[in-house]
Amino acid sequence: MPLVDYHAIDTELVDTIVATLKRGKAAGIDGLSAEHLIFAHPSLRVILAKLFELMILCSYIPEGFRFSYIVPLPKTKDYLSKSNTCEDFRGIAISPILSKVFEHCLLNKFRDFLSTSNNQFGFKKGIGCNFAIHSLRNIVDGFVKGGCTVNLCAIHLSKAFDKVNHHALFLKLMQRHFLKKI
Repeated sequence: MPLVDYHAIDTELVDTIVATLKRGKAAGIDGLSAEHLIFAHPSLRVILAKLFELMILCSYIPEGFRFSYIVPLPKTKDYLSKSNTCEDFRGIAISPILSKVFEHCLLNKFRDFLSTSNNQFGFKKGIGCNFAIHSLRNIVDGFVKGGCTVNLCAIHLSKAFDKVNHHALFLKLMQRHFLKKI
């Protein structure tokens, strides 16, 4: 299925994405930072839009887009005063800035295909643990006020993301008629 104009990555979209990049972040493995794109000649945005379109049409992602390095950041402020374990750090991935721009272009153009359930709280902007606890509390309170007994079971799924069934994920995308080239 060819890309329709609605899904095409154009210069205006690339320009919008580049304008929203945060300055002062670490450069990627390629040595490029957001400032390189922000202050580059405007023709670069035209070239990037064409490059991204070709990548989609050819179903090809450059090898350099696949690499990043992980920087461990301490979760707590008192990391200097105690002995730390791996659990005391969270990793952030430093990825090439061009791959970030491409990713944001894809997310912008294909967000309708990537909607989630209202029952999902993780990995959603502006929603997190507090919302999940609030929802759970409201449900439990409703059952208790109705005179019911409530039993809860909590499962720690910290590694669940690593165990995603990718075939099932691809099937879900195909059911939503997501473009095969993407």
